[in-house]
Amino acid sequence: MKIFQQNITFRERRRGFHLITNDILQAMPQISEISAGMCQVFIQHTSASLTINENADPTVRKDFEMYFNKTVKENDPDYQHDYEGSDDMPAHLKASLLGSSVMIPIQNGRLALGTWQGIYLCEHRDRGGARGVVVTVWGV
Repeated sequence: MKIFQQNITFRERRRGFHLITNDILQAMPQISEISAGMCQVFIQHTSASLTINENADPTVRKDFEMYFNKTVKENDPDYQHDYEGSDDMPAHLKASLLGSSVMIPIQNGRLALGTWQGIYLCEHRDRGGARGVVVTVWGV
């Protein structure tokens, strides 16, 4: 079995849902050495998250942002954790709803994503800063 791991630092991005599939593939060319295995992508933050969804129509990413902003509102007076700004606690909640990692099977040296699937970095803060991601690949 082979195991590869790479840390990636993404530059600060605006709030929203950003496709990072190509960034993952560029940072981890060793995927091509795996005929059957797994790729885990893990984000090292509590106010940003990862998910897999449609990679073709950018309105999907806009609708994701709209939905999460309506569902988890800012400036809720019941939030106790508010000293880092009005977007901080909502960002933590959104990150928990979506999750901190995704797993993708590897088949024949390629991520086994569906035709219209891509990996999103979900930035939930207005100024979240750079984001660290750990990509781990293993298999035969």
